[in-house]
Amino acid sequence: MSKVDQQLEDTKATIESEVPNDISITEVTYEGPELVVYTRDPKTFADNGDLVRRLASKLRKRITVRPDPEVLSRPSEAREQIRAVIPEEASVTDLDFHEDTGEVVIEAEKPGMVIGRHGSTLREITKEVGWTPEVVRTPPIESSTVSNVRSFLTQEREDRRDILERIGRQIHREEMSDDEWVRITTLGCCREVGRAAFILSTPETRVLIDCGDKPGAEGEVPYLQVPEALGSGASSLDAVVLTHAHLDHSALIPLLFKYGYDGPIYTTEPTRDLMGLLTLDYLDVAAKEGRSPPYDSEMVREAIKHTIPIEYGDVTDISPDIKLTMHNAGHILGSAVSHFHVGDGLYNVAFSGDIHYEDTRLFNGAVNDFPRVETLVLESTYGGRNDYQTDQADSEQKLKKVITETHEQGGKVLIPAFAVGRSQELMLVLEEAMRSGDIPEMPVHLDGMIWEATAIHTTYPEYLRDDLRDRIFHDDENPFLADQFNHIDGGEDERQDVADGDPAIILSTSGMVTGGPIMSWLEHVGPDPDSTLVFVGYQAQGTLGRRIQNGWDEIPLGNGSRGNTLQLEMDVETVDGFSGHADRQGLENFVKTMNPRPEKILCVHGDESSVQDLSSALYHDYNLRTFAPKNLETFRFV
Repeated sequence: MSKVDQQLEDTKATIESEVPNDISITEVTYEGPELVVYTRDPKTFADNGDLVRRLASKLRKRITVRPDPEVLSRPSEAREQIRAVIPEEASVTDLDFHEDTGEVVIEAEKPGMVIGRHGSTLREITKEVGWTPEVVRTPPIESSTVSNVRSFLTQEREDRRDILERIGRQIHREEMSDDEWVRITTLGCCREVGRAAFILSTPETRVLIDCGDKPGAEGEVPYLQVPEALGSGASSLDAVVLTHAHLDHSALIPLLFKYGYDGPIYTTEPTRDLMGLLTLDYLDVAAKEGRSPPYDSEMVREAIKHTIPIEYGDVTDISPDIKLTMHNAGHILGSAVSHFHVGDGLYNVAFSGDIHYEDTRLFNGAVNDFPRVETLVLESTYGGRNDYQTDQADSEQKLKKVITETHEQGGKVLIPAFAVGRSQELMLVLEEAMRSGDIPEMPVHLDGMIWEATAIHTTYPEYLRDDLRDRIFHDDENPFLADQFNHIDGGEDERQDVADGDPAIILSTSGMVTGGPIMSWLEHVGPDPDSTLVFVGYQAQGTLGRRIQNGWDEIPLGNGSRGNTLQLEMDVETVDGFSGHADRQGLENFVKTMNPRPEKILCVHGDESSVQDLSSALYHDYNLRTFAPKNLETFRFV
């Protein structure tokens, strides 16, 4: 018998000794980090409200209880009984029964009412029908991404269970080494913005944190080919952790499956869905530009199938010697500061991913309170000594002024924006400004993936700021459903009609003017001196957005062939303060108020001067050991 099988036998015996005699345990197995307990007496189990909590505390594992398939009531009977238990106001839209696991997926507009206080309604459902309920939210705005991901995971349920069982056995395998060390190898985004990738390794485990590309730099990808990365093959990785879905962190994660990786991706649920949306679009854009994509859509599906979603604050075993906890990073929907606890109290490392320290209209600010952190890997996008962003209220005022002046001239306001994060922040600003009369009412056209990304935001309101979450729960107050917002379907005729029409605001991807519908809008609106192009987000070096910001007014069209250019006549404005990144002050405050403060900080994800400025300031002002590593450096801790 293997160590894992023996461990499961011992765990089953422990559970049997803890539960009342009238509860039978038929099987105990691992699914990913969770311990799954099958019982012939799910109703009795549900009667003992604290039993699962007590078992989880004793075994120090996340526990799911499922009914043995032999004792399930028929779905047709259970359906009526479940509907009788759930309050009508919960607005249940679908019940999906899975007899292989004894789970019923309940989709409802108000999942909180299905769950009940401390899970009381869920227990009531199990007591009535024996099935284990799982609750998901009905998206207030229909999202093809959410719908496709959910139906795909349902189709692949059996395969996914096999994957999770295998991952579970890996996580709970016997430790192979008596050595103790922790290393971080930098595979990208050091002294540069983009292609984030790091390996966290111990004698037992290798974890890849992020795997992105570099905007505006064709072919600059993480150093996955060096021995320290995938030298012995992608299958040498035990886990992949994704901090958030932006392509400079996620674009090449599906590539790992092409290389033979078959393990888990740990991230939040919204990040999983956004990763699917953005990586499929990444393939689409590459094909349209005549580039051969590095992987195909099948690899995106593999990545989604291997994703294990984690909620903020949940401590999760991801290997025999590493526990992962994700915390809100305040950057985009589902973005996470990832905290790794190595060994039995041996060492703690936190990767900030991208962070925003202050609250915004969309999100609460980044969490920086951890039980322990010895080393922090900190983004430094705005770490330069002069990188102080305008206060958001002042930024909003400046944006309103630009919009009002352009409206008076009869022009259009064109805003290149990231589909995820900045666009939704701007939608909230514009909706409120029009509602309060601060700017004239006019259409706000959303092009590219902005509407779809917005729909995903409304599916996961628990990841948004509290007051915004409450507004989304009330259809008549949901700011994203305001009448001004018009979803452009992507047709050139529709864009031409907008360009020929009355004053309007256009939000369009891509945010750094590196392709996508923004190029079409520049053709339509760029030659109009009454219109204004407004940059509200970071423009990386090498991107067309940065060049226009720096004064370029001849824009290459098509594939950039000589002579095929557009003369830009519209005004160009930059309005700071809407970035999803903390500025220099925010980064310093994040470190200054960390509890406890780390011993070492690696400043990454910033231009060379930015990381060195921030590294130097944190060393001088807070007496911390700081580094501005280059790519392909390895740091040993312990």
